[in-house]
Amino acid sequence: MLRFLSVRLWNGLLVMVGVSFVSFLLFNYIGDPVNNLVGETATIEQKQQMRSALGLDQPMLVRFGKFVWLAAQGEFGISYRNLEPVGRVLLGRVPATLELSLCAAVLALGVGIPMGVYAGIRRNALPAQIIQVISLVGVSIPSFLTGIILILFFSVELQWLPAFGRGDVVSLGAWSTGLLTASGWKSLIMPAITLALFQLTLFMRLVRSEMLEVLRTDYIKFARARGIRDRSIHFRHALKNTLIPVITVAGLQLGALIAFSIITETVFQWPGLGLLIVQSITFSDIPVISAYLMLIALLFVTINAIVDVLYFLVDPRVRIQ
Repeated sequence: MLRFLSVRLWNGLLVMVGVSFVSFLLFNYIGDPVNNLVGETATIEQKQQMRSALGLDQPMLVRFGKFVWLAAQGEFGISYRNLEPVGRVLLGRVPATLELSLCAAVLALGVGIPMGVYAGIRRNALPAQIIQVISLVGVSIPSFLTGIILILFFSVELQWLPAFGRGDVVSLGAWSTGLLTASGWKSLIMPAITLALFQLTLFMRLVRSEMLEVLRTDYIKFARARGIRDRSIHFRHALKNTLIPVITVAGLQLGALIAFSIITETVFQWPGLGLLIVQSITFSDIPVISAYLMLIALLFVTINAIVDVLYFLVDPRVRIQ
């Protein structure tokens, strides 16, 4: 177990070093924040003073060493757009993104897995065929179009739900949440559905295909020959083995909910990390972009490590290898 964890830790460290180097290159080759900060009418001397104040006139190796040292401490400098520490800017947006992503994940897993199990067990029934059609639609429609359709129907036509924003939030120390207010729940419904729809259909199709494959195996046939009830076969034997590959895909997709919530947050103007990174790219706010890349890389490394450990515990074949 220790050797297994040490290998995963070493691989994760290599990934973080690679991402840190890519993030550092953003400081050098993408955009010029000095022009955005001082304006087009600034003189050459004013631009040079700003460049010196930001440390952009130092040698590349010196700046890379400082970048790695500060990144290891969770510091990424000052945001060019907000003129405050990047860590504070990110922490102010993390609650909104996590709230949206976790609600979308619960919706995707809570609906997708039962639908997949039913479609696998009753594959020839009419409801299962309808589920298949719905899954094709969910996979095919891009998320921004789903969001626009929901806004048009529920906000413009019916006027049931707000079209943008997070609603009223309640501060719990450094954390803010909209789950304690009615307007917060109303504002969360459409973004959560938009973000979860693709993942929901993906889980449903994956569980269905795995369920069909497991039900054709010999040990399921032997269980039926022994007279074991179908309910026990489906949920005690088949479902357990079906969920082994689902664990891996679910871990990656849950990370993707946070990493790729950019489109959903932009459509609904949800004040999270996704909307922040779009605004930062527009302004060439390189420190925020780099910190976002490092944060997402750390997220995926952590999720992959957790998934590997779960796989190690669930599947005895991995322990034997």
